[in-house]
Amino acid sequence: MLASVLLAAGTALAATVSNGPVIYEDLADLDVFRVDDKYYYTASTMHYSPGAPILESTDLINWQYIAHAVPSLGFDTSGSQKYELLGGSNAYVKGIYASSIRRRPSDGQWFWIGCVEYSRSYVYTAPAATGPWTQLVEFGNQCYYDCGLLFDSAGTPYVAYGSGTIHVAQLASDLKSQVKDTQVYTYNSGVEGSRMYQINGTYYIINDDPSNFVQHVMQSKSIGGPWTSAVLSNSPACPLAGANAPHQGGLVDDTHGNWYYMAFCDAYPGGRVPVLAPIQFTSAGFPTLPNTKSWPTTVTTPMAANVVEPYNTTDAFTGTALGPQWEWNHNPDTSKFKVSNGLTLSTATVTSDFNTARNTLTHRILGPKSVATIKLDYSKLADGDRAGLALVRDQSSWIGVIKSGSAVSVGVWSGITLTSGSNGWTTTNQGALATSKGIAATGSIWLRCTADIAPRGAKQGQYSYSTDGKTFTNLGGAQTLTTAWQFFMGHRFGVFSFATRALGGSVGVSSFSMQLAS
Repeated sequence: MLASVLLAAGTALAATVSNGPVIYEDLADLDVFRVDDKYYYTASTMHYSPGAPILESTDLINWQYIAHAVPSLGFDTSGSQKYELLGGSNAYVKGIYASSIRRRPSDGQWFWIGCVEYSRSYVYTAPAATGPWTQLVEFGNQCYYDCGLLFDSAGTPYVAYGSGTIHVAQLASDLKSQVKDTQVYTYNSGVEGSRMYQINGTYYIINDDPSNFVQHVMQSKSIGGPWTSAVLSNSPACPLAGANAPHQGGLVDDTHGNWYYMAFCDAYPGGRVPVLAPIQFTSAGFPTLPNTKSWPTTVTTPMAANVVEPYNTTDAFTGTALGPQWEWNHNPDTSKFKVSNGLTLSTATVTSDFNTARNTLTHRILGPKSVATIKLDYSKLADGDRAGLALVRDQSSWIGVIKSGSAVSVGVWSGITLTSGSNGWTTTNQGALATSKGIAATGSIWLRCTADIAPRGAKQGQYSYSTDGKTFTNLGGAQTLTTAWQFFMGHRFGVFSFATRALGGSVGVSSFSMQLAS
């Protein structure tokens, strides 16, 4: 989170903040925009479900999760059920990436659009940002790759998209079909991440060169061109030490006419985190950082009167539904979990492979270092069941309760590895039990993971447990967190329960808490 908040004298309408991550969580391929005096943000979620989270803010700094635009990943047209982790297939690093959301000004209807698996695109719609969101149409043979949606001043919907060669597709007024497609510009490098705007009658498309961390911006008075291009930012140092330069972002204005550029920095092992900078317009009409090669040290934004910290969290799973900060690893089996004054996870898969177990519930890790704790009632575990708290990525580990016959233990399982190959991501190592300790046959246990995800931090996780919720004992050694970019998503906390022998067992999770750690 940004630091050093200074309220403007008198009216508290603005705040000057020092640079740093706006939201120190994995929220990449961002699309950010304003509706009246509120700001909205969405990001990639790949194989996590529900997809395309929607965040809301009144000041561009303090954000809260409010919904998902894609309630379930209904993208599998092959019958393999890979988005359900069924039939021996999976959708790791597929699904939702670089999608776009906008609200249509004429009637207030909301639309999400994105390309899936480089082959087809989908549009979802809702009457409000909070939903309910439903699928509107599938474009079966059209990939609007890394797209940006725009309703221009006439209300016409356009989608900018492409890699290297940038296109603008005009959609029908109901967004159910394409009217025409125009090739508007070709770059010499593989730019992507298009976002489209109309500012004072001029069309703009910003595009990212991810290999060189250069953000380009195009402008034209008409869709048909001519289009000209300039550089918005040129590999400035990320305000987060050790992370790569900010890139692939979006433009957003406030109600006072100020403009900003929000981008993300590759900051593994935690993922890709957003940062914010003011921009200005050149005499030729191009938006740009004040210095294209330098990220500003401060930014002044519109400010709500009451500044709150929404990220430290305790979730007691009240009500009957999960909060919008949660996402499952693939589509869940909805018959195998329940939210009702606590979370009940019934085993949904019989497997010895954590990566193929359904209904692992995930939560982004708060950086630079945070600690997550769950209280787990394991009294209804069945023989062979494993349930607990995990660090989830292409290399995963967990601390959990293991039941074998009448014996029950708490243990750390590490070395679980997914590897990318010609058939996608597959498990190449199911890991092994590193250490364990016997515990009471029934009861509750507190499981904890402290994760340091700072690029220049320890890049490690440490598990611990408690039988009274007060005194915690470390279990197992430090878990190394991976930093390779190919999995794209950063490490997450995961809550899981799966069977190795037969279905029928369950666990109760009465709370999940996450706080910043020193």
